[in-house]
Amino acid sequence: MLGNLWNAILYKPLVNILAIFVLIIPGGNLGVAVVMLTILVKAILFPLSQRSIENQAKMKLLEPEINKIKKSGKSKEEQAKLTMDLYKKHKTNPFSGCLLVLIQIPIIFALYYVFFKGIKFDNGILYSFIHVPAVMNMHFLGLDIGQKSLVLAILAGVSQFFQAYFMPKPTASFEKTGSFQESFGKSMNMQMKYVFPILVAFIAYRISGAIALYWITSNIFTIAQQMYAKKKGLQALVIKENI
Repeated sequence: MLGNLWNAILYKPLVNILAIFVLIIPGGNLGVAVVMLTILVKAILFPLSQRSIENQAKMKLLEPEINKIKKSGKSKEEQAKLTMDLYKKHKTNPFSGCLLVLIQIPIIFALYYVFFKGIKFDNGILYSFIHVPAVMNMHFLGLDIGQKSLVLAILAGVSQFFQAYFMPKPTASFEKTGSFQESFGKSMNMQMKYVFPILVAFIAYRISGAIALYWITSNIFTIAQQMYAKKKGLQALVIKENI
């Protein structure tokens, strides 16, 4: 039952939107349709993901103050209260990022599943008012996205690296504590920057060029979104609030 609900709410609508794009794009270019569908989904998720990015940036900027609280020698209860007061003052929720990610995961997986299963507009997947595209061009910029593409896979990995590179970073005033939390954070940051892009490239190559193109488009959109958040002067705004 859950699978049927997932298909009805997410998977099937995405396949139908992709079919509409193929129908309206001159020459039925599937690559352009994949880019358009990815941008559409990212645009719909923009308010959620933007809040997550901004919250992450604020959390990074609050790290020095949180460090001071931890070193204050106060009891755990007092530290917890001061930390929550700090979050409340700067309108930051340390758990909001996780919540927003959880909301986005089903949509992202549905979009991924559309490309993973292969682009097929048959077997009753299309709504009655949408026709099966008579023409579907599988080539995008001279590359067959219906097959494995080493070029697109490498570009997917590179774009993933830059997406991690432009993520909000700790401020220069962050005090090193040598704590497990700090070590774990550094380890995760290194893996996101160097290990995950290799994994993305590997998966993209193993499945199809459509998956790689989806990842490239998604990463470029996220990079632009991160730069937009920075352009808004988020860090300057938080600092002015007397962190």
